[in-house]
Amino acid sequence: MWLLIAAPAAIGAWLVGWPTWSGFAARRKRDLNTERYLAWRGRAGERPPDPTLTSQERTRLVFAAVLALAAVFALVGFFTYA
Repeated sequence: MWLLIAAPAAIGAWLVGWPTWSGFAARRKRDLNTERYLAWRGRAGERPPDPTLTSQERTRLVFAAVLALAAVFALVGFFTYA
């Protein structure tokens, strides 16, 4: 029973968290590449602030963290009571 809880929770955490985090990382990398290009061309202005997580991304990452905690708790329960 514990594994029936742990597996879907872990898969759900990965399905929710990975696209959100990789999208944020890609946006940060893209902004840095744009900044480097403009500096190379001599047209760089003031450095823009680092991108931050949007409220929707933050909510999705919190939900993924809760699912991951549930998966860990279920896995500990499996090894403790099995």
